[in-house]
Amino acid sequence: MTVELIEGDCRVVLKELADNSVDSVVADPPYGLAFMGKHWDYDVPGADIWREVLRVLKPGGHLLSFGGSRTYHRMAVAIEDAGFEIRDQIMWIYGSGFPKSSNQDGDWEGWGTALKPAHEPIVMARKPLIGTVPANLAAYGVGALNIDGCRVSFAGKADEQEAKTKNQHADFGSGPMTNQVFGKYDKDRDNYDPVGRWPANVIHDGSDEVVEAFPVTTVGTFNGHRNEPKTKNAFGKFELRDEKGHAGSTGSAARYFYCAKASKADRDDGMTTKEKPVVTFATANGTSGKPSSISEGRTTAYKNTHPTVKPTDLMRYLCRLVTPPGGTVLDPFMGSGSTGRGAVLEGFNFIGIEMDAGYFDIADARIAAAESRVAEKMQAAE
Repeated sequence: MTVELIEGDCRVVLKELADNSVDSVVADPPYGLAFMGKHWDYDVPGADIWREVLRVLKPGGHLLSFGGSRTYHRMAVAIEDAGFEIRDQIMWIYGSGFPKSSNQDGDWEGWGTALKPAHEPIVMARKPLIGTVPANLAAYGVGALNIDGCRVSFAGKADEQEAKTKNQHADFGSGPMTNQVFGKYDKDRDNYDPVGRWPANVIHDGSDEVVEAFPVTTVGTFNGHRNEPKTKNAFGKFELRDEKGHAGSTGSAARYFYCAKASKADRDDGMTTKEKPVVTFATANGTSGKPSSISEGRTTAYKNTHPTVKPTDLMRYLCRLVTPPGGTVLDPFMGSGSTGRGAVLEGFNFIGIEMDAGYFDIADARIAAAESRVAEKMQAAE
């Protein structure tokens, strides 16, 4: 496993990377919302940047890119104009957003100017294939999604039985195109034994607000308890119980999708041992001389001050969904390094690019902490 972190402007650095050299791209670029007044968030990346991303990505390789709810269309169009094929949109739903609303007075009391933010869309795009999916997989090792490696764990035996008897269509489909992408299954309807539910294009944070928005499948309720997963997927397992507390198969449909938001421990992992950096903002035209983002709004420089940190579990899942074993993940907008942490913990190679010196330092520390955990785990296994 190799990790390469590059401090610089991705518009310059990408040009130095070789054609068809990375297996996947998982990124959280600027949304163009001027979030918290940050200078780097005044526009979404244009088609010129995504063309360079397309060039370095192997044919059939996937791109997953977060976007803002108000500017997602600009992100998706730029990616499509660069030559990518838009394959889907993954919706990450959460309950801890806060509205930036201008509340009105007088006759208009109770009126405001904004809704509470509760989701972020993720573009799923693919570089055009060379021939068919099987041919592309044989030539480049990319082109399909890691379905079995990203299945959602069952919420108990009853839930597993429900899925196997009622939801076989999720795996087997119908019609002449069934299984054309993945080839002939070694399973059939009589011996249907999946390790979990088929991954969906919805992911949520498990908060009460979000769970309550999902319908109850029959008469049970979801008690919000999360067990450790027994299979390899980032969502975890939901325990379903009825009104009397008995385990059952009924409950909120939210059990099908789960990923927690970034905790404080996740955000600051690796930062406590990092020496205080002395840096300035990096910009496309050099440094501005302003205090680094690593020190903004904090009394200490030993914490992760990035305002839009994604949870490592979510990034692990996304990396695993689109990256083959031993593959290389590229993040041109590394930020505080959540994609890098996810890639490393999944055993992938990683290339990260970040132009802000303060955030680069944070990413370096957080990814190094993830590398240490992998090394410790490997050493313990020997």
